[in-house]
Amino acid sequence: MQKFDLIVIGSGSGLDVAKAIAQHGPKVAIVERSKMGGTCLNTGCIPSKLLLHSADVAETIKRAHLFGINTNGFSVDFRRIVERVNTIIDNDSEKIKNALEGLDNPKLISKECKFIGVKTLSCEGNNEELTAEKILIAAGSRPKIPDIEGLNNTSYLTSDEALRLTKLPNVLTIIGGGYIACELAHFFGTLGTEIHIVQNKDRLIPSEDQDVSKKITELYFKKYNLHLDCTAQSVSRKGSTYNIKTRNLSGDVVEIVSDQLLIAAGRTPNSDTLDLEKTGVLTNDEGYITTDDYLETNVRGIFALGDVIGRYPFKHSANLEAQYAYHNILNQDEKIAVDYTAMPHAIFCSPQVAGVGYTEQELSRMNVEYKKSYHEYIHTAMGKAILDEAGFVKFMINAKSKEILGCHMLGTEASILIHEVIPIMRNGNGTIGKIVNSIHVHPALSEVVAKAAFELI
Repeated sequence: MQKFDLIVIGSGSGLDVAKAIAQHGPKVAIVERSKMGGTCLNTGCIPSKLLLHSADVAETIKRAHLFGINTNGFSVDFRRIVERVNTIIDNDSEKIKNALEGLDNPKLISKECKFIGVKTLSCEGNNEELTAEKILIAAGSRPKIPDIEGLNNTSYLTSDEALRLTKLPNVLTIIGGGYIACELAHFFGTLGTEIHIVQNKDRLIPSEDQDVSKKITELYFKKYNLHLDCTAQSVSRKGSTYNIKTRNLSGDVVEIVSDQLLIAAGRTPNSDTLDLEKTGVLTNDEGYITTDDYLETNVRGIFALGDVIGRYPFKHSANLEAQYAYHNILNQDEKIAVDYTAMPHAIFCSPQVAGVGYTEQELSRMNVEYKKSYHEYIHTAMGKAILDEAGFVKFMINAKSKEILGCHMLGTEASILIHEVIPIMRNGNGTIGKIVNSIHVHPALSEVVAKAAFELI
């Protein structure tokens, strides 16, 4: 039995906590069954955005003629694109592992471990057992696989495998219509793949603000084959050909034939891999670990963060939680509740999507009295310069106090522009006047945020 002061399960954002606490003296172990760096580094944020940049470059080349630039065509070296990305992320992951293997504290345990008792873990492949008075579960999530007839008998892709394909598909069917589907449709579609998206809702990314969701659906209709309000009934494969049978709301069956199939139906937590019942930690009906405002589970001394608790499925949320977990683990009697105020997000599809705060449909359900504004990129100097005819910024504010309740945008560099709003909302008294009274560089793209705000004064 190896005894530690803290065991951290997962090497994503949990790794930051492990290293920081080890510097204070407690003996720390990091348990990681796979590559170091977690989902973000290996199969999520980093590789996907590296790949998506290649699609963004290709899209810029395709639009070059609009600005008087004749490119006379271009070619895509898909294998080189993927090899570049995988070399970067594999090297980064290996560097983390090599650095930790040279340390006694925190100690790296590169095995799959499961609970066998209260605060006791057993490691796969030997009789090694670990125990600690405090444990942090940061085990992440994995792609969710829907129950579709025949699916398990086919070699389908998830986002994990899609990011390592070495051959560009001719035709790709994507089951799911969320942010992963939209991003990977942009990547493969822009590079030349014919895209089919099967979505069981009436629009893409339906959790987004209704105007954003409707607009991205409209734009994707022009580029790809969308099968909305449609459910995959069965999947079969013969040789290199997939046959996907779908059914729409009218009961009509539509068959889609493609040479690759990607499942992008959401994520599911890895809590079920840990035998949590043997240590008494509770999960909800979806498998997410239940924690209090301080990230502590129902078992005193066992904390959890990130995708495995299911609050916000973003790396920046996990990083925020890691800061609180670090403090609360060291200061059990002086814990601080996590402040999730103004948690933003972005989707790196084309065009980009970003948002912070409430959506309009949420405010309507809450019966909040609000005012809204809507300003298009094309009605700014830089919007005209870059010919962004689809982009817009939308604000919702409290009708009386002028406090910003939500901001949502679609368009060029939306993932950057949203940061003009986040600090104002997060740091108290976040009124729309703070944006209006700021000085905006002319003719920078940020003027679209200013103009949308000005319409509410």
